[in-house]
Amino acid sequence: MAQTFNNDVEAADGLASAYKSLREEIAKVVVGQDEVVRLVLTAIFCQGHSLLIGVPGLAKTLLVQTISSALDLQFKRIQFTPDLMPSDILGAETMDKERNFQFVKGPVFANIVLADEINRTPPKTQAALLEAMQEHSVTIAGQRYALPQPFFVLATQNPIEQEGTYPLPEAQLDRFMFNIRLDYPTYQQEVNIVKNTTADSITKVNKVLSAEEIVAFQHLVRRVPIADNVVEYAVKLSHLTRPGTSGSTIANDFLEWGAGPRASQYLVLGAKCNALLNGKYSPDIEDVRAVAKPVFRHRIVRNFKAEAEGISVDGIIEKIL
Repeated sequence: MAQTFNNDVEAADGLASAYKSLREEIAKVVVGQDEVVRLVLTAIFCQGHSLLIGVPGLAKTLLVQTISSALDLQFKRIQFTPDLMPSDILGAETMDKERNFQFVKGPVFANIVLADEINRTPPKTQAALLEAMQEHSVTIAGQRYALPQPFFVLATQNPIEQEGTYPLPEAQLDRFMFNIRLDYPTYQQEVNIVKNTTADSITKVNKVLSAEEIVAFQHLVRRVPIADNVVEYAVKLSHLTRPGTSGSTIANDFLEWGAGPRASQYLVLGAKCNALLNGKYSPDIEDVRAVAKPVFRHRIVRNFKAEAEGISVDGIIEKIL
């Protein structure tokens, strides 16, 4: 049964408490990756989708499965391959014994959808996720079907194995709130991982939040008050990524094009959620900075000069900050 709160302050305290419990439950299975967990949960509470990028074996799939277990949500995994068809994701109409058509729902009808190696499938199939991610619904044979709420797409990409891959269209990349990088674990973390995964034991993850509570917290995040100067700071950051903008020296020198208005929206939403998760009732500039890298990472494109000088996207974002 979902918790009830008398006011938004109580609800904000409830979210901070739930976040702490979530981190503890996830840490039972996933060693390290604290920053990744923070960003994925932030995206979920902001009704956003995330792109997880990391080399094989960094527990991307395990992380998503563990989060869905702790959140008491229905989880579906889709392995993207070159021969995957849109109907394999969305579902299709079939004929029953009475020769009537009926719609058989595909794996996209879940709360959390893991799109594994999303760049291994052609653009036609990638585009099948576009409506689902933006509208939270799919249209089959002219009939609209609403997806269960809450709904999130967490997509993974392997950055080192590019043969046989199809880059995601810019329109689809922009629909992801965050681009999250997974790094190798530290030496001690890897020792703990090996100990945990080579023992004959199963770790049980307790359910912390229900779907109804998550939806309520999503609405709470949008009600968080924010000062005008913080909103203006977020919008200014987005403007500084756009070549040709007054005062945007870094963008003029190193970027082909910059982030659109959706980046400003996600900076503000992410800042609101980051403040709540840290026990604050209103975000400040530091909360905007805390989500800037994953928001901008897939929305700005380096020019030839930046690539020739070996300046990374993260390095450019740091200069802008």
